Amino acid sequence: MSEPKAVIITDYLTKTYGDVPAVEAVSMTVMEGEIVGLIGPNGAGKSTLIKMLTTLLPPSSGDALIAGYSILTAPAKVRAHIGYVPQLLSSDGNLTGYENLLMSARLYLVPHHEREERIRSALALMELADAGDRLVQHYSGGMIRRLEIAQAMLHEPAILFLDEPTVGLDPVARHGIWKHMRELRDRVGMTMLMATHQMDEAEALCDRIAILHDGRLQAIGTPGALKADVSPDATLDDVFAAITGSEIAKEGSLRLIQQGRSSAHAHS
Repeated sequence: MSEPKAVIITDYLTKTYGDVPAVEAVSMTVMEGEIVGLIGPNGAGKSTLIKMLTTLLPPSSGDALIAGYSILTAPAKVRAHIGYVPQLLSSDGNLTGYENLLMSARLYLVPHHEREERIRSALALMELADAGDRLVQHYSGGMIRRLEIAQAMLHEPAILFLDEPTVGLDPVARHGIWKHMRELRDRVGMTMLMATHQMDEAEALCDRIAILHDGRLQAIGTPGALKADVSPDATLDDVFAAITGSEIAKEGSLRLIQQGRSSAHAHS
């Protein structure tokens, strides 16, 4: 068995707005097949970092290699090797699940003769085969999120970026998304970088956790190692408080998925 390789490498990646750094000199490495979580308070730079790594936002300085390609000099190559699930609702409610996937297949330039098989496989993997011909406006929040993950993986990317993948979902839907993310990692070896506010999500899913605060990478390690560095009985909440000096924001009442994502987008 070959040794896992580094598929995300950031080198002093920085984004400033005027004199204010949103992300400052972040250097980190993510290995093939890992699920790495980005946690931090609102405004810590999680979404900004992900947008730079997905080539949606140019860095002010520094660089990153994604699947071996520079976000500065080979952005098209980067985009060909990644999938991206944003905070905000991206599926069209006036189309069926199948039609949304067909549109994504065309955008990702999936060869015509492969589209049908890939769409049906993606629907089956996300347990949406029976809902493929239904309008997405009639899907539950968890079904929409699973559809968005299916859309992001149609072109068989090496790396999947997820920005608050379960925001606004009820606990049952959240656990369903976790299950499918684990299956993607275990069955196809997909690497994932995920921004989240939820400590239970980070601990349940992530091989390692990176803590951002004021735009800087303050710590990165396994959940167990991060907790052990604080105290024998520490929780991830304790780790977060010790590193940032604050408590991570808790989700409020269960909101509609669109409202949850809109709020998260406005503050990240």
